[in-house]
Amino acid sequence: MPKSSKHLYEGMYILSATLSEDARKKAVEKITSSIEQHAGEMHKVFEQGRKKLAYEIGGRKEGFYYVLYFTVGSSSMPELWREYQLNEDLIRFMTLRAETVPEKIEFKVLEQAE
Repeated sequence: MPKSSKHLYEGMYILSATLSEDARKKAVEKITSSIEQHAGEMHKVFEQGRKKLAYEIGGRKEGFYYVLYFTVGSSSMPELWREYQLNEDLIRFMTLRAETVPEKIEFKVLEQAE
């Protein structure tokens, strides 16, 4: 079996807009603890707030956006993705390799169509 090397990842997670603040915190904690259970290390969590989705997903039009930076072994990623797919509070997720952990992130504000 090939040796798993640790990499820095950037994960974007969209949680259901119907969750209470307490339920959102628990959902994010579930994601971060899952990463840590796979011998990962959390670096930063950016809460981006409630935003309109680009398109409707499962009847949902809004969600709470979070961007997480973490280090974990590459062999742990398929197991993490399986856990994410089973999480009912998680509408969408995307995980990419990252080069660095930014100090802050900002989303560009979309202009309103007239």
